[in-house]
Amino acid sequence: MSKKLYVGNLPFSATEQTLHDKFSQCGTVDSAKLITDRDSGRSKGFGFVEMASDDEAQGAIDKFDGQDCEGRAMKVNIAKPMEPRTGGGNRRDFDSNSRGNRY
Repeated sequence: MSKKLYVGNLPFSATEQTLHDKFSQCGTVDSAKLITDRDSGRSKGFGFVEMASDDEAQGAIDKFDGQDCEGRAMKVNIAKPMEPRTGGGNRRDFDSNSRGNRY
């Protein structure tokens, strides 16, 4: 089992310190990362917590999955590996004529 947990449906007021403190109740927290919008810096309402052991990670899932956090039921489960991104970003094949500039 992985030690990295996905923590979703967090209140937007949550901080990385909030995550760290909450999950410390279940054992040693190696890291706590809150995902934020790169433009505004505002929380996106989810993050990742890495626990020191598999048993501690499972204990955190058992304790916090579905638990109320400021009116929101947290979702806690094993984090899935990030899949490589494909496509997007490169618009060189975009023809300027397709914007209606035909003449």
